[in-house]
Amino acid sequence: MLYSISRFFTNIVRRWLPDAYLFCILLTFVTFAASWAFTEASCIDIVNSWGKGIASLLMFTIQSALIYTTGHALASTKAVRNLLGSVASMPRTPYQAALMAFYVTAFGSLFNWGFGLVVGGLIAREMARRVPNMDYGFTVAAGYSGFVVWHGGFSSAIAADLATQGGILSKALVSRGLPDMVIPFADSVLSDFNITITVLLLVILPLMLRAITPRPDDVIPVDPTLFTEEEELKVPPREDTPASRLEHSRLVTLLFSALGFTYLGWHFATRGLDINLNILIIVFMWLGIFLHGTPIRYVAALKDAVSGAAGIITQFPLYGGIQGMMLGSGLAAMISDSFVSIATAKTFPLLTFFAAGFINMFVPSGGGQWIVQAPITVPAALELGADGGLVGMAVAYGDQWTNMIQPFWALPMLAIAKLGVRDIMGPCVMTLFFSGIIMACGLYFFA
Repeated sequence: MLYSISRFFTNIVRRWLPDAYLFCILLTFVTFAASWAFTEASCIDIVNSWGKGIASLLMFTIQSALIYTTGHALASTKAVRNLLGSVASMPRTPYQAALMAFYVTAFGSLFNWGFGLVVGGLIAREMARRVPNMDYGFTVAAGYSGFVVWHGGFSSAIAADLATQGGILSKALVSRGLPDMVIPFADSVLSDFNITITVLLLVILPLMLRAITPRPDDVIPVDPTLFTEEEELKVPPREDTPASRLEHSRLVTLLFSALGFTYLGWHFATRGLDINLNILIIVFMWLGIFLHGTPIRYVAALKDAVSGAAGIITQFPLYGGIQGMMLGSGLAAMISDSFVSIATAKTFPLLTFFAAGFINMFVPSGGGQWIVQAPITVPAALELGADGGLVGMAVAYGDQWTNMIQPFWALPMLAIAKLGVRDIMGPCVMTLFFSGIIMACGLYFFA
């Protein structure tokens, strides 16, 4: 039965879901119309909020594009390709390949969301070369499904803010005349409820993937042209000129690598295991520089990678515009407040989860969503006597839940895999259903 349902959604998505870029444009129109119809904001106010929103996400767009390009360049080194090949050669069946992609992305995302998406995409791509009868789109979808646990790990932006003095939550409480408070990781990421929910996701979702793994007759084979151009970098030959000798110099790379590794060593020695997005980019970049051996090989690797970042560059700013309209018009706060108004202490985390899941379709940035919901949900939770840590994580769960059908976060992995959103969305709808049930039941049980 699950298999039939999965095939139904796969067929529907392939027929009706537009390209991710067009989906983003349509979502922009829907958000504009809803903001104008349901709030007091004027058309020009909404347009201004849209433009400011685009600008607000430009920095994150560049960071995300760099995560992809530096990760791709690192993956093209011989050492990493050999390592990926060793791991990718372990699965023997299509289901084992899907399981590998799921767990690599999941555990990578618990460590750092950017790392999880990159390595999950790379592993899926390598397995496509090795596992016979593997449905490539389904395997990438299984990998992206592993991303549904990322807020349960230490890279959760919302859990980090809960534990930060003077953060978004702290300012929201003070502005409403409530006592300032900090909710440590012990009451969020390391809490019994989060560990239980995350473990259940890691156990039950692979069982679901097994039930919906495409049968041999339904497998869509890998397009062999996807990877043929990656076999060898297009590196200019060495010539007997000073410029060419520098371009092919290993000494230049060693000296430059020493500079980068010295900085990283100092960073981790003084700040512990602080791996934010910028540090992850530097790690990917300098490992790639070092492992490519010569400056010109790294330049060639980046040139190969840059074209794949087009989807990130064109769509992330547009989602910033959607986010700007939702925040500037007050529509996001209105949606969140409508859920809060009908809640009790027992149902409050659950309703917060559903509100967060809905808002995430329009505000896919966890930090942006937290800006909207923190000032509303946590003070209300305290007034109702609900657990502040549980409610804060309910927002985080809602964010990671509907990521499964929101193309925003899938773009880096799709760029690596060289697929479109239609290729993965069918199985991701099934992940949405099952993960939603697990998280909703967990929130209600622990409330």
